[in-house]
Amino acid sequence: MRKPWNLPELPVYSLATYHEGVVNMNICTYVTAVSLDPKIMMVAVYKNTKTLENILSSDTAILQILHKEQAPLARILGKKSGITYNKFQYLNKKNMLTEWKNFPVLKDACAYIELEKLSFLKTGDHNSYFFTVKNAVSRREEVLTTQDLRNLTIIS
Repeated sequence: MRKPWNLPELPVYSLATYHEGVVNMNICTYVTAVSLDPKIMMVAVYKNTKTLENILSSDTAILQILHKEQAPLARILGKKSGITYNKFQYLNKKNMLTEWKNFPVLKDACAYIELEKLSFLKTGDHNSYFFTVKNAVSRREEVLTTQDLRNLTIIS
């Protein structure tokens, strides 16, 4: 039996962070809305990552809700480190990027949420970042979930 916190099916997101015009993307599932008005999202960012480096130097990020068809990206965005692997180069070469609000984002994601950094807390092996939602758009349904990744044996 899975641990209690692994029982719920959670949406799978990718947080796009930017530094000097280059995007890095990761996989995150520790994401939740924490305020309705203003709309504030919390995203837990793993320590010692390129995503964390980028977030420290930028106030803007794009949270992307992944579509079921994007499940294979979990291997690249979630299991490879942006510190040692150029995810932007890979995604660009595979023609998987488009632009939204003048930022590179994944083509065919279910939704894009433009975030502005508000504050953070150091919390265990992740830092919990709080962001104000600046813009958001939904484009597709059929959200990728952690159960989908389990079914495909991408995660256990």
